[in-house]
Amino acid sequence: MARFINVVLVLSLSLGFCLLPETASAQLRRNYYAKTCPSVESIVRNVVTQKFRQTFVTVPATIRLFFHDCFVQGCDASVVIQSSGSNKAEKDHPDNLSLAGDGFDTVIKAKQAVDAVPGCRNKVSCADILAMATRDVIALSGGPSYAVELGRLDGLSSTAASVNGKLPQPSFDLNQLNSMFAANGLSQPDMIALSAAHSVGFSHCSKFSNRIYNFSRQNPVDPTLNPAYATQLQQMCPRNVDPLIAVNMDPNTPKTFDNVYFKNLQQGKGLFTSDQVLFTDQRSKPLVNAWATSSNAFNNAFVTAITKLGRVGVKTGRDGNIRIRCDTFN
Repeated sequence: MARFINVVLVLSLSLGFCLLPETASAQLRRNYYAKTCPSVESIVRNVVTQKFRQTFVTVPATIRLFFHDCFVQGCDASVVIQSSGSNKAEKDHPDNLSLAGDGFDTVIKAKQAVDAVPGCRNKVSCADILAMATRDVIALSGGPSYAVELGRLDGLSSTAASVNGKLPQPSFDLNQLNSMFAANGLSQPDMIALSAAHSVGFSHCSKFSNRIYNFSRQNPVDPTLNPAYATQLQQMCPRNVDPLIAVNMDPNTPKTFDNVYFKNLQQGKGLFTSDQVLFTDQRSKPLVNAWATSSNAFNNAFVTAITKLGRVGVKTGRDGNIRIRCDTFN
């Protein structure tokens, strides 16, 4: 009997340790600010809508900002922090230099609008504002709307060094993608769904030039690329192109968040190796085909995936605070 009790005790302890990492994200909930700042979602949405009307870049810029934030030290708005003094912040790491300023601007303006309401001042974190703004730009560009879980605190550190090896690269294969997403508690279906954020936005030529000029000794052009699309890319991105020149990630519906991303993959029109591999690898191909034919199935999977993404590395208690300004520590 005593032995049985010991076994039960050991099992319960080990289960407790398994559950510990979830306790931070467990504090996230819908309507988190119902009592402290009930109008927060409409305030943020109004600012995001205004930014969206000024420039469509707001959409991909905000989505990428959220993704790059969550994959490095969790969803804590640490990517918004400016470098200062001897501290080189996350946003100045080479992998983050391509983040468009409109994403940062959206978060900062939304925070200012929230804090302009006396009852809301210093009650809402920048991390939560970024999560709400991401939902709003997705909906504004034709994607699904969804209830955002809230209750994150802002992170207390932001270093360029912390970004190393944390963000997926355009050259990644399926194993590398799955490994990096799994490290953040995300499954292969989550990864495929989140990759469809490439349905909007643009990329600089340098990120995929190897696929159209020097892929391999036998094949200068990546054979998985649609030949006509490869020629089109070569015309838009000649060999010594201006590094600021960029092309649409989705050649067909570049300003609509939709499942055309998957239809493009079926036709060999994935811009990055990490896009096209989702169709060429037999392990991920079935979902690409399924979501290419059903926008509802894709939208549902995307909402599940981005909700899980929003739970990564959530800061609570003494691990975070609510910043007065999103781009500087208190």
